[in-house]
Amino acid sequence: MYQLPFTTVVENATSNTSNTRKLELAVHPSVRSKFKRYLDIVGSLIGLLVLAILFIPIAIAIKIDSPGPIFFTQERYGLQGRPFRIRKFRSMVTDAERLKSLVSNEANGLIFKNKNDFRVTKVGRFLRSTSLDELPQFWNVLVGEMSLVGTRPPTADEVIHYNQRHWQRLNVKPGLTGEWQVSGRSRVKDFEQIVDLDLQYQKKWYPLYDILLVAKTFYVIFGRVGAF
Repeated sequence: MYQLPFTTVVENATSNTSNTRKLELAVHPSVRSKFKRYLDIVGSLIGLLVLAILFIPIAIAIKIDSPGPIFFTQERYGLQGRPFRIRKFRSMVTDAERLKSLVSNEANGLIFKNKNDFRVTKVGRFLRSTSLDELPQFWNVLVGEMSLVGTRPPTADEVIHYNQRHWQRLNVKPGLTGEWQVSGRSRVKDFEQIVDLDLQYQKKWYPLYDILLVAKTFYVIFGRVGAF
């Protein structure tokens, strides 16, 4: 495992500038927790087994429903602002980014949400409501880029607008689930509230707390709470 730096340089991702900001990001105790890492390894192996079982039917459904690739790949930012790439099962039409300007943002702040986003396919809506679209990210957990529990990994167009408080979200590894996911998921539409929940997780964290949040996540998913 590589040695994590206490200082990271995050490039401004806009095309017109090469400005950089130097940020001091503390390493949260959860990053060094062996219990958390073991939990991530066991959980990710189980998740990848589920992915192997469901991959073919999900892939066929995506292909039948909408032309295009099976996976959606995107760069995200993780622990201490480190960039990494995630893969999800594609849940939108292939030209979703080009059509984004046609969709109104129902959220406040540095996130984008729309309950009736026309870019989401029929199969994609089911995948999102059940979180099956995120199964490929168990690989990110296995290799240590993500954790089972943490903060939602932000995109480049989010982090270029971060202030110091927002950057504190990345003192922990990004997670497949977390306080935001068990507190209403997409019903929480204010970015500052999401930040509050992420920082709350850091304050409340202890090894067994991750197991509690994973258990709550299953309840939220199977109950379709706040999903769209």
